[in-house]
Amino acid sequence: MGPGADVNGLGDAVVYLNDPFNWTRPNGILELLGEHLRISVIAVLAGIVVAVPVGIALGSAGRGRGAVVVLSNVSRAVPTLALLTLFAVSPIGFGATATTIALAVFAVPPILTNTYVGFRGVDADVREAARGMGMSRGQIVRRVELPLALPLVMTGVRTAAVQVVATASLAALVAGGGLGRIVALGFGQQDYGQIIAGAFLIAVLALLTELLLVLLSRAVTPGRRTSPFSSGRRHPAAGPEPTAAGMPL
Repeated sequence: MGPGADVNGLGDAVVYLNDPFNWTRPNGILELLGEHLRISVIAVLAGIVVAVPVGIALGSAGRGRGAVVVLSNVSRAVPTLALLTLFAVSPIGFGATATTIALAVFAVPPILTNTYVGFRGVDADVREAARGMGMSRGQIVRRVELPLALPLVMTGVRTAAVQVVATASLAALVAGGGLGRIVALGFGQQDYGQIIAGAFLIAVLALLTELLLVLLSRAVTPGRRTSPFSSGRRHPAAGPEPTAAGMPL
């Protein structure tokens, strides 16, 4: 596709996006957007339900670093498309269910890693002071550790959500819904304007997801969280974001 085709494709994309019929018709942009969001939200929530409790348990106990690194790296190494292919020949089959499960697996690593690092980095003196005040284990987690670890937990959720929204376009490859269907149909019809329009919508949705979760993170963590029991040591949440390959422990 040469420069002339690029220009024509951009023009066709603008025309496609400015046509109200493309937004409101059955299987139009609005309907596909709703499907895309539904798949993404369910996948991220499933990832949170699985990863956060495991990260809290291991991080609070101060052990399991190797297991977290291995689990995160293995999950990252398995391509979502490969999982979808395996599901296609299993009872799960094609469709939105297969895509949601695959994306949930994809969401686990960043949430698990950041939750583990956030809770693992809570000052031991803080925990001891809380115990000395008669707090139960559950109270320490909810009232002391969680506020301190929350910035890193939210960073993991934000990373997972953006990745899931961007990758949910693969649903179109397994008879699922979502904005990826616009791109897939564009390829099938050799309609470069439709391909560009679909890619643009997915990119904008990912950026809006990032922005929304940044605002949410600031709302639930207004400034650097500190504990009345803190010994003054800096919490890892104030430093660079960790990765599964190099957690700052």
